[in-house]
Amino acid sequence: MAKLVFGLMQSLDGYVDHQALGPPDPSAFHHFIEHVRNLTGMVYGRRTYEIMRYWDGDQPGWDTGDHDFAAVWRSKPKWVVSRSLTSVGPNAILVAGDIEAAIRGLKAERSGEIDVAGPDLARSLTDLGLIDEYRLYLRPVVLGHGTPFFAGPRPPLRLVASDLIGEDMIRLTYVPA
Repeated sequence: MAKLVFGLMQSLDGYVDHQALGPPDPSAFHHFIEHVRNLTGMVYGRRTYEIMRYWDGDQPGWDTGDHDFAAVWRSKPKWVVSRSLTSVGPNAILVAGDIEAAIRGLKAERSGEIDVAGPDLARSLTDLGLIDEYRLYLRPVVLGHGTPFFAGPRPPLRLVASDLIGEDMIRLTYVPA
């Protein structure tokens, strides 16, 4: 059975905003390349998937790390939960019907780790009791506004790990208590 993990970079005050946070330092970026390489796949909400589609096509000015990340990202299956999209890109499947049944099925038929990306999607999957682990990648930035990492009330959580990722990012890993 696969493990569903919700993890995103966030500011110290709890907001996710890829533009405001900026890219991670090179060693942290390498961490994410290896992380994606080891995934079974990713489940995205519509907004996060549209941001991540950036990696579908090579961009001018990319360095080796960008090309490496794009290659591993493109190779992984993606499930996109959306009621508004009518199609998705390469190596992606649109999930528009019964989200609970689709994700429970994914967990049952796959093994390994499946990333969940998107605070609203994570809230829905948490409400359904489907998230097995939360990974908060804290960046040393205070934004003061934006989309919160936790889009709704959470069940009690228990800290199981803390790690320094790169030069200035801390990963806190929690499981439902």
